[in-house]
Amino acid sequence: MKLDAVTQLTRALLDAAADLLAARGFRGLRMADVATRAGVSRQTVYNEFGNKERIVDAVARYKTEQFLAGVRERLAGTPDPVDGIREAMRFVFSLAAEDPLTNSVLAGGTRAEDVLPLVTTKGGPVLAAATAVFLEHVRAHWPRVPAERAELIAETVVRTAISHLLTPTRHGVDAVMAVTTALLP
Repeated sequence: MKLDAVTQLTRALLDAAADLLAARGFRGLRMADVATRAGVSRQTVYNEFGNKERIVDAVARYKTEQFLAGVRERLAGTPDPVDGIREAMRFVFSLAAEDPLTNSVLAGGTRAEDVLPLVTTKGGPVLAAATAVFLEHVRAHWPRVPAERAELIAETVVRTAISHLLTPTRHGVDAVMAVTTALLP
């Protein structure tokens, strides 16, 4: 889901649904409440998304794209590619702590158990999208790294970051960077 292609209505619905998911989880999410919070009719929510499962999927893609837009910005924003990864990781850990839905899911917040699969057992789309961003960075800055190894590096960076987000330590960014530098040529 490209953020620049999201209409104002869709953005309002996704933000409302994300807030409600953070507070109530999947089971507590009601389309009528999304409508009320966004200031539209319930039928508008159904017209836009069809059902609760589709709006939750759209929220996951929307939140993922918000994270990845910031990651891309930080990867490109430093002259040193390793510093870019470090800044991207700092951004991810900071945003995860600040964003109510992400914080609820990762920190085991209110009814997180029914939303947690979006980054664990059903997290394939999140993992694939994040891995693609880091793979692009690895290929751009280390072009001699064989394709299979570049893919392994990118996926390992993402999986390590997710692991430290799910089970926080005070050295999460440093741990991700230690693994990253060990893998890079």
